Amino acid sequence: MNARSVSLLALSVLLGACAAQQQAVDSQAGKPVRVCTQDEGCSDQARSEAGRKPVAEPVTEEEARIAVLEKQAKADPRAAFDLALRFFRGDGVRRDSYKALTWMRDSAERGNTKAQVALGRLYLSGFEEMGSDPAEAESWLLAAAGKGDPEAKKLLEEAQKAKKDEAEYRRWVNTHRALWMGYWWNAYHYYTYWQAGYWYYY
Repeated sequence: MNARSVSLLALSVLLGACAAQQQAVDSQAGKPVRVCTQDEGCSDQARSEAGRKPVAEPVTEEEARIAVLEKQAKADPRAAFDLALRFFRGDGVRRDSYKALTWMRDSAERGNTKAQVALGRLYLSGFEEMGSDPAEAESWLLAAAGKGDPEAKKLLEEAQKAKKDEAEYRRWVNTHRALWMGYWWNAYHYYTYWQAGYWYYY
């Protein structure tokens, strides 16, 4: 056998192996594969779909609005503040105090004064299942008062008193906690409004 014959033989064997491998892949393509995720558990999926996570489309117009606001909230602390209020109030979404607090903290951490005051009030009075925390209230109110916010300055005095006199603080909380709920509904206004498919700032 000459070198050319050996090369042709090697090439034939290689091509045959590739064809056999492709046939094996093709025969497996129709068979499902087991895919497990932490959120959804395990299920059988076609190989062509395995690993693809379907994106849930908003069902209602209101869900679509909130999805747009959530996207905006990631970039703008004012939108995060609005989203927090909407979750607290149940305005266009199912009421969710955890998400309300999460978005309010996000907005406050990015420097939104209204969110800092709202968090200060929230931690001073307590919120639903969450107890009060005067030290946490003081830190948020200090940030807002440092920017000249008059409500924050007034609440800061209350937070500092609360840290010094527990009994007086409990009296203050019992008096003001019911009023606090009204602040979420009346005193804090949205930055944005929905019109013609977009969120606009006032």
